[in-house]
Amino acid sequence: MPVVDIIALPAALPAYTPLVGLDLGEKTIGVAVSDTTRLIASPMALIRKSKFTEDAAALFKLMDDRGARGLVIGLPVNMDGTEGPRCQSSRAFARNILRLRPDLSIAFWDERLSTAAVNRMLIGEADVTRARRAELVDKAAAAYILQGVLDRLG
Repeated sequence: MPVVDIIALPAALPAYTPLVGLDLGEKTIGVAVSDTTRLIASPMALIRKSKFTEDAAALFKLMDDRGARGLVIGLPVNMDGTEGPRCQSSRAFARNILRLRPDLSIAFWDERLSTAAVNRMLIGEADVTRARRAELVDKAAAAYILQGVLDRLG
């Protein structure tokens, strides 16, 4: 399956398969997963980046364990709506994933301010320490991104 528009994503997937959301950071990949009805996103894991093939293998294991066949990748669009080097990197990641697993469906979601929103939540509402916040923020941002998609599709 190719990269698809977010609205076309559910039709590209088997019914009752969860979606996986990704927040691609410089050093880590935050991973979140939806339930099988695609209503609720939950933080799932944090992959510490090393070599692409190792990162992809870790991601595929998480997806296979859950039966997920679709990916939503946060696209770090600039505040003015333009796409910079980080967007190009995210799109390259998707292309490389599809080379290894062409059966997956991938969609992108504008993730502007997702990390800031998650940090505010962790500081304000959850009162999480700075060290613990660093551990949680990427996978929580992945859940925030994925929940945005689920809400849009719902």
